[in-house]
Amino acid sequence: MMNRKTFAGAALAAALLLGGPAALAADTAVCPTAVRAEQCAKFQQDRQAILAMAGDYKVRFDFRETVSFLPDYAPIPPKQSGGHEVVRVIADTGTAIMLQHLLVVEGKDGKPVVIKHWRQDWAWEPASVLAYQDSGRWAVVPVGAANREGAWSQTVWQTDDSPRYGGVGRWTHDLGVPRWTSGEGLRPLARRDAVRKPPYDRYLAVNRHALTPTGWVHEQDNAKLGPKDGKPATFVHEVVLNTYTKFDGYPVAAADGYWEKTATYWAAVRRAWDEVAARDGGIHVREEAENGSVTGPTLMELADKVAEGTATTPDAIAQARRTISDATRVPGKKA
Repeated sequence: MMNRKTFAGAALAAALLLGGPAALAADTAVCPTAVRAEQCAKFQQDRQAILAMAGDYKVRFDFRETVSFLPDYAPIPPKQSGGHEVVRVIADTGTAIMLQHLLVVEGKDGKPVVIKHWRQDWAWEPASVLAYQDSGRWAVVPVGAANREGAWSQTVWQTDDSPRYGGVGRWTHDLGVPRWTSGEGLRPLARRDAVRKPPYDRYLAVNRHALTPTGWVHEQDNAKLGPKDGKPATFVHEVVLNTYTKFDGYPVAAADGYWEKTATYWAAVRRAWDEVAARDGGIHVREEAENGSVTGPTLMELADKVAEGTATTPDAIAQARRTISDATRVPGKKA
């Protein structure tokens, strides 16, 4: 019988060779000891669907406000953009998987520039999830036994590894499409909205991921919420379609090179955020329209210095830990 480490490596290698949804057949020969025998086939299919999102992509982002629910609010025009994005598996324990996104853009000098993008963490049958509550506040929320059985949580983190949102849902593999759908959950405004200073201040969202023959899609159904006459109100609905199409006709090596240089730094940053969540039962950090969290500019700049060789990894980690500690102090709570 394979141990968990061997299982994880073998399953990852197999998943990365898969060509699309039709290839996601389960191998029931091995499963981690935490997985009951009757769950093994479904668990393996779920894992392969998550791992299949890793790769090199051309990405298109499409945001559309659809229906207004207030007479004095008019939906804004649709917004589309795109780019090139690398998605890498940076951790896999068998029942927990981390996928890191890295944008590759062309700099002013024509050379590739790598921007660390969002991260998605997947956990099988989670006991809790880090969920957005209100401005600058995320809480570790228990997941009941009935809701976590056979389910996966997805926790999404911002460019500096500060939190964004978390949700729980189940993968399905019928009708020819592996798809995961979350329950409803709150999330902070994305930069595209926050910089406009709109009347709404958060989303109530349902999150979906589905594999396609050429890659995968990330869909969002967002209700944009905010105060109106002293009461919470829904201003407008929005649909979001982010399409990831397999493509490697750009400097993919630049992304892998950046990650090779900064992986140790970012691992320490992740640990620092995890320590705060464990200590405080969640995370308090001020939001900024331009940067997501107030920690963004400092943590990203430190990573760039590590990548450029102008700062050592240990020094950058020490500064990052101080930055996170200073930004996450809870008023009135002793350190």
